[in-house]
Amino acid sequence: MITGIFGKSVARSLSAFVGLGIAALTVSGAGTAQAENFELIKPGTLTVTIQPYMPYTAVKDDKLVGLDSDILSAVAEKLGLKIEYSVTDFAGMLGSVQAQRADITIGGIAWSEARQKAGLFTDPPYYSPPAMAVLESTNLPDLASLEGKSLGTVTGYVWAKSIAQVPHATARNFPSADSVFADIASGRLDAGFLDPLLVTYQQQQRPDMKVKIQYMIPPTAEQIKAHPDYKYFEPYMTAFYLPKQAAKLEKAISVQIDAMYKDGSLAALVAKWGGDPKQFLTPSPDMAAQRRGIDRPADWAPPSIQ
Repeated sequence: MITGIFGKSVARSLSAFVGLGIAALTVSGAGTAQAENFELIKPGTLTVTIQPYMPYTAVKDDKLVGLDSDILSAVAEKLGLKIEYSVTDFAGMLGSVQAQRADITIGGIAWSEARQKAGLFTDPPYYSPPAMAVLESTNLPDLASLEGKSLGTVTGYVWAKSIAQVPHATARNFPSADSVFADIASGRLDAGFLDPLLVTYQQQQRPDMKVKIQYMIPPTAEQIKAHPDYKYFEPYMTAFYLPKQAAKLEKAISVQIDAMYKDGSLAALVAKWGGDPKQFLTPSPDMAAQRRGIDRPADWAPPSIQ
């Protein structure tokens, strides 16, 4: 679930309400004494909200699964915290944190200046690169190669604005990612703009469709000036989202995330879920400036595997 970049009302994920379920995951660690100092709803327990959106977050056999879930579980273990989770929709995720009904929410949530006014963001556990779904035989490496093509995305996703500005292209909106994949496989669509790991997950689950992920060269400043909505083709920062009152917890989680960049464990988890660590763990040059003076100090540098 990559959930929109500019403002809390923008969502790239489907927001079907799936009810509320609560379960517990117990993780062991050496940080129990440290955990007592965190601003938690339950002492020693990290209360998490998610929405089902594989391969980022989901529940399987009473356990959290997906890339974000694996990262958070590793962090919780280091901090000596248990995890309790609840399942809701995207709006419920953000709302539960802002109302302090949850300690944290995860799942490809995009950092934005608007959202940080109502909560706290950790350092990015990974970055979301510009990517699309195409047939295995197709090569569309940059914006120029999209001109005149049939391009699609899901209704409500921010890419709908971007593909509508590609010269001579046919822009189409679909009710679901499954519909996008079906039209690519049949040859009715040249490229579909979806969450990157969703495309790789589809590759793994349905190899018969012969769909692959295509990473795209981001637009230049000149291209964005000419076509303002090309900004949605840029890579962006994801983060875990916490209440404004949880400054100590946010800092502790960010420290662990940064350490996972350095020790290689984050690269291993990204690769496990079908991502290219170079693409997902290398920030763009302008990302530091986006958060400096907003929710990070003037000398902040985004974590990177390089």
